[in-house]
Amino acid sequence: MKKQQAQAHYCFKQEAGSNIVKLYIYDDVSEYGEFDWWTWEYKESETSAKYFKKALENVSESDTIELHINSYGGSVKEGVAIYNLLKQKKCKEIVAYVDGFAYSIASVILQAADRRIMGLGTSLLIHNMWLSIAGNADDLRKAADDLDVLMESNRQIYLERANVTEEELINMMNKETYLTPEKAVEMGFADEVDSSKDADPEDAMQAMQQQLQQMRRTMTEQKEFRTELRELYRTAMKKDDEDDEDDTDDEDDTDDEDNNSDEDNNSDTDDEDDTDDEDDNSDEDDTDDDKKKKQKKKTNPKENGRSLAALLAKAAAKNLEKR
Repeated sequence: MKKQQAQAHYCFKQEAGSNIVKLYIYDDVSEYGEFDWWTWEYKESETSAKYFKKALENVSESDTIELHINSYGGSVKEGVAIYNLLKQKKCKEIVAYVDGFAYSIASVILQAADRRIMGLGTSLLIHNMWLSIAGNADDLRKAADDLDVLMESNRQIYLERANVTEEELINMMNKETYLTPEKAVEMGFADEVDSSKDADPEDAMQAMQQQLQQMRRTMTEQKEFRTELRELYRTAMKKDDEDDEDDTDDEDDTDDEDNNSDEDNNSDTDDEDDTDDEDDNSDEDDTDDDKKKKQKKKTNPKENGRSLAALLAKAAAKNLEKR
C-alpha cells in the first residue's frame, strides 16, 4: 500500500496492487484549515491547492484517479488551482464522481475530469463569485470591475465543455442555477448519471465514517468554543467587579478625610457647627448618590458587556490577521 490517510475532510487512498487512486473532497475548499482557539493558529487545510499538490505527487502516469466530490465550494483561488493541477497531471485517466453536492467552485473542479459522473440524488450549482470588501466608493467600484474580469475568466472553464452559449451561461450564473444529474448531463456539465446498484460498500462505509468524524469534530469544537466564551465572560465580569471595588475604596478614603475635616471645624464656633452639620448631611447624601450610581453601573449589563465585547473584538481581529 503506497499511502492511506483517513481524514474527515479529505482522503488519499490506493489499495495494494491497484492502479486506481481515490481522492475525496468532502468539505469546503479552503486555503486555511480550522482555527485552533487554544493555540490561536490555523491548522493545515486538507482541501487547499498546496495539500492537493502533495497528494498528486504520489500518483504515477499509469494510475487512474477517482475524484469523489461532496462540497459546497469555497475559495475560488484554491479551487481554480486544484482544477489546473488536475488538468496538468499526467495519468491514465481522471474520473470524477459527485457523491453529494458539487456546488460553486467544486463544480469547477469537476470539469477537470475526463469523465464526470453524478450519482442519484446529487446536484450541481453554478453562480457568480462574490467577495467581501471594505473601502470608499472608488474601492467598491474597482472591486466590482475586478469581479467582472474574474467571472469572464471563470466562465471559460465551463464553456470548454458545456453545451450552452456564453450568454446562456451568464444568465444561469446570475440566477444561481441548481442542476439535477440529468439536466447537468443534458447541458454538458457532466457526462453520465451513475445508476448502478453495485456500488462499492467499502467506499460507502468510508464516506459515512468521514461524515460522522466531521460531525463529532464540529460538535467538540463548538463545545470548546462555548467554554472559551464562558471563560471570557467570567474574566470580564471579574475585572469589572475589581474596578468597582477600587473606585469604592477611593471614595471611602475621601469621605473619611472629609469627615475628619468636619470634626475639626466643629471645635470653632456654634455657627460653624450648624454649617458643618449641614455639610455633613450634604456629604452623606452625595455619598449615597455616588454609591447608587456605582451600584447601577455594576448591575448595568451594557457596561459589563463592553469588556466582553472588547475581548471578543480582539479575538476576531487576531483571527482576521491570520486571513
